[in-house]
Amino acid sequence: MFDEKDLILEAKHVTRRFPVSNGRELVACNDINLKLYKGKTLGLVGESGCGKSTFMRFLVWLDRPTEGEIIYQGRDITRLKGRELHEMRQHIQMVFQDPATSFNPKMKIRDIVCEPLLNYGRIRPSQKRDKAAELLKMVELPADFIDRYPHNMSGGQRQRVAIARALALEPEIIVMDEATSALDVSVQETVIELITRLQREKNITIGFICHNLGFIQSFSHQIAVMYLGNIVEVMPGDQLSQVCCHPYSRALLSAVFDTRMDFSKKIEPIKGEPPSPLDLPTGCPFQDRCECCEDICRHEKPTLTEIGPGHEVACHRFGKGGAA
Repeated sequence: MFDEKDLILEAKHVTRRFPVSNGRELVACNDINLKLYKGKTLGLVGESGCGKSTFMRFLVWLDRPTEGEIIYQGRDITRLKGRELHEMRQHIQMVFQDPATSFNPKMKIRDIVCEPLLNYGRIRPSQKRDKAAELLKMVELPADFIDRYPHNMSGGQRQRVAIARALALEPEIIVMDEATSALDVSVQETVIELITRLQREKNITIGFICHNLGFIQSFSHQIAVMYLGNIVEVMPGDQLSQVCCHPYSRALLSAVFDTRMDFSKKIEPIKGEPPSPLDLPTGCPFQDRCECCEDICRHEKPTLTEIGPGHEVACHRFGKGGAA
């Protein structure tokens, strides 16, 4: 589906283990293999606590995996330190869920958006006003906002400032952690339109974390579904409703509320509760909540298997040729 020459970052067998009491371990990410392509958006979807934010934090050096490697520009970025790490940071930036908590409330907007540029010596302090006005224009905010403080702006405006700050260094990759979930629905749409426009103009690669499978399919080129630290399905974003087949993915999709949906059909919640990540069952991690669970699911963990162009699924019901 994607041209391999456009591959910009690849995670290989990434695992993160957290030690807990009594010598046990919590596996937040279990053997994750994902690829990001130039100018494309990878949407990472799953319930809270599934490990999606933990994985994306590896890309911006807020955490390091216990095992595996993440290859960018021919190097394993998980092993970078010192000056080499400092230089690499400018190529991968992040937009957080709540900009109000990621901004210094005592800094004016001009200082916030220009801070990365000053840190890397890209501009002089005397150039801050002009550069800040240029960055705000890029995200469709008035130039006079440069003298405001974050608390003088709405949530949508603050998120645009966060996007401007992330783009200030002209990175190749931007990680967005639930970047629209705290916004009103109408504001979400305008922010996503802004993000997609900037992506086209600057050919940026985006990793977008989200809970809503229906929402993320509207702008993601590729979607990975995560459950209890495992990737259970990877599929093309524009074909999600046609090809989505893992029982967990189907359950997430059917739970999406839409005013155009068929209200004669009852929305069925996923049965049961997810098991404790400290006591995962042998076999498929979704077995106790899956209506299609078979004996093999309780004894053998399924691995991601390609069943179509750009489509992989970890489910025993599907094999090399499609549905079993």
